[in-house]
Amino acid sequence: MVQLAPAAAMDEVTFRSDTVLSDVHLYTPNHRHLMVRLNSVGQPVFLSQFKLLWSQDSWTDSGAKGGNHGDVHTKEPPSAETGSTGSPPRSGHSNEGFSLQAGADTTSREVAEAHLDEDGDLDVVRRPRAASDPYPAGPPRDKVHPMILAQEEDDILGEEAQGSPHDIIRIEHTMATPLEDVGKQVWRGALLLADYILFRQDLFRGCTALELGAGTGLASIIAATVARTVYCTDVGADLLAMCQRNIALNSHLAAAGGGVVKVKELDWLKDNLCTDPEVPFSWSQEEISDLYDHTTVLFAAEVFYDDDLTDAVFKTLSRLAHRLKNACTAILSVEKRLNFTLRHLDVTCEAYDHFRSCLRALEQLADGKLRFVVEPVEASFPQLLVYERIQQLELWKIIAEPVT
Repeated sequence: MVQLAPAAAMDEVTFRSDTVLSDVHLYTPNHRHLMVRLNSVGQPVFLSQFKLLWSQDSWTDSGAKGGNHGDVHTKEPPSAETGSTGSPPRSGHSNEGFSLQAGADTTSREVAEAHLDEDGDLDVVRRPRAASDPYPAGPPRDKVHPMILAQEEDDILGEEAQGSPHDIIRIEHTMATPLEDVGKQVWRGALLLADYILFRQDLFRGCTALELGAGTGLASIIAATVARTVYCTDVGADLLAMCQRNIALNSHLAAAGGGVVKVKELDWLKDNLCTDPEVPFSWSQEEISDLYDHTTVLFAAEVFYDDDLTDAVFKTLSRLAHRLKNACTAILSVEKRLNFTLRHLDVTCEAYDHFRSCLRALEQLADGKLRFVVEPVEASFPQLLVYERIQQLELWKIIAEPVT
């Protein structure tokens, strides 16, 4: 929940009806997302804290088809004082997983117990009415005003920031944006992709990987806990700066796994990488050589919402696969979103249908150099992150290998 502002330091923030609300805001309404600043285009930027629970018991199969974050059962990580056995990836315990739980008040993680009255009936504790309105028209609600925090970084989340730094991940993001800025939000598809990365550590361990349309960089941060080098790419100086900020906020996680994350510009509408040193987040010749010589994994989440951009993504995937020296695997995360259209006067999922047609076209591509094998990934792997894993969330694997 966003904290109350002690004083009106800025105009009251409102979310207009023509903006797109993020999954973080819609599906974790009771968690704290503290507003820390305004970005260069005047959008409020929030800092959400996520709790990493390192525990073998966090491996569950509750994510299978329509799993809900309410079904996830995890235990508190052992404290450092008691000599915990839990460890992050790449620490020698390759079968151990961890869950990424949105930071909430400590009371929300305690096991709920039924409170009974003296007759044995359920005793429901009512929330007090707001003192400022003794006769509210509807159910009492807390009025929420985002605020810009002035504290130092280590104090931003107060008591929630306490504990081992390896148990914390922080993500700067926006809550609502126009469609063209949705990369600044956190989406369920990125959380599903991060789940899969943690499940398939064997695929990512020690590799060089590239994320297309990284947005806030959450999936790249998770990949860096097992990969050697992660190229975290997108377009837009403001978005890339936010992504770089998130990489810096979570550098301890990559360092623990030995991984390096490099934020770079990659425009799907251009055939070549930008090498102009005057352009922020451009590529050096050494980085381009490393990319083409060592990359074996490509991944992307929630970038298939516009047909033209979807075409550009698949064109970029094909172009990169042909330039890489090694066979590669691409992991794509997509949500099948249903929309009512006036053109059809019915509920359709045109963006998803176009995505599927691009998959078929890629699989049928025959140029005598590479062949692409497309496979759906069953979403029955453990849900290690707390979010709503709905049936409309899908993962697809594309294997690009030389024609023999």
